[in-house]
Amino acid sequence: MTLLSTRATAAPPPRPRARFRLRKEALVGWGFAGPFVAVFGLVFLAPIGYALYLSLFQDRLIGGTSFVGLDNYGKALTDPRFWEGLTRVGLFLLIQVPVMLGIALLVALAIDSGRLYGRTFFRVSIFLPYAVPAVVASLIWGFMYGTRFGLVGNVNDAFGISLPDPLSPSLVLAAIGNIVTWEFVGYNMLIFYAALKVVPRSLYEAAAIDGAGEWRVVTSIKLPAIRSALVIATIFSIIGSFQLFNEPSILQKLAPNAITSDFTPNLYTYSLSFSGQQHNYAATVAIVMGVLTAIIAYAVQLRGMRKG
Repeated sequence: MTLLSTRATAAPPPRPRARFRLRKEALVGWGFAGPFVAVFGLVFLAPIGYALYLSLFQDRLIGGTSFVGLDNYGKALTDPRFWEGLTRVGLFLLIQVPVMLGIALLVALAIDSGRLYGRTFFRVSIFLPYAVPAVVASLIWGFMYGTRFGLVGNVNDAFGISLPDPLSPSLVLAAIGNIVTWEFVGYNMLIFYAALKVVPRSLYEAAAIDGAGEWRVVTSIKLPAIRSALVIATIFSIIGSFQLFNEPSILQKLAPNAITSDFTPNLYTYSLSFSGQQHNYAATVAIVMGVLTAIIAYAVQLRGMRKG
């Protein structure tokens, strides 16, 4: 009896016309998604696959290109030049990213407060440096850093003083951090400001009725409400720090003694590939950096979600 009732209530198989409609809908969906999938595979998956393929081989003077398996990865993990560049980028990340995000957050809170006179002007002017290409920004700041022909040199001549050389080996990393901060404060400010505009104003009104001050509103309402935006901006900044290339590459010609070919992992990879003709090992270093960046970014995301 149970078997009969089960057969009676079971859904009938789809008719040929219904199956044709479902198949047609699937084809229409793939028609919309197809161009993106094709471009994604061409510009993202294919280069990664080719880099993985190159990392498993090695060019030798005798025998040509030969399969070496994971030998290149073992070499990269014990390469002192790679670890020096990675340590330098890690120090850059730990100092520059909190400073940049802190400034961006303060500016976003000031503009959102409604008490800043000319907030539209400040919002546009702070975001404007992000519109300047990184190469142009590096050239501008490199000129100002110059002690012979730049702003620093002009100040020294005008006041008869001797300011420290920003492009010296001990200060060049801070000089690059200043350029990156100048470039991306406006970008992160826009992320925070957009998140603040979504917060319901009724929460502020309720807090004001309860007698909460501005600082309490910021710490108890605004910051928790934009936690996801803070996490996203942090992840983007971490990825950007590990990809540091344009600024040291441009400034290298102005400070060759301070910025070496292995100043950052990306600059090291570029030098290996285009100057040293070590394409296989360069691909290996790039893969290692990509994996490290993904792991750290994912850890930060999990940490932010756990706090949320």
